[in-house]
Amino acid sequence: MIYPSIDKLLNQVGSKYLLVNIVAKRAHEIEKNGYYQLKEYEYISKKPIGRALEEVAKDKIKLK
Repeated sequence: MIYPSIDKLLNQVGSKYLLVNIVAKRAHEIEKNGYYQLKEYEYISKKPIGRALEEVAKDKIKLK
C-alpha cells in the first residue's frame, strides 16, 4: 500500500500537476537544507520525495 494515498493528497491540493510541482520543490529543499517539518521519527518514508508527500498529507505545506 502506498502512503499517503493519492486520493487524500488530491483532496488537499486539487490537481496532479500542482501536487508534483509542490512535492518536487519540497524534496529539493529537504535534500539541500536537511530541514524537516516533522520530527524524523514521525516519517514513514526514508526518501525526500516520500517525506515531502507526507508533509503535504499532514497539512504542513500551505498553498498560496
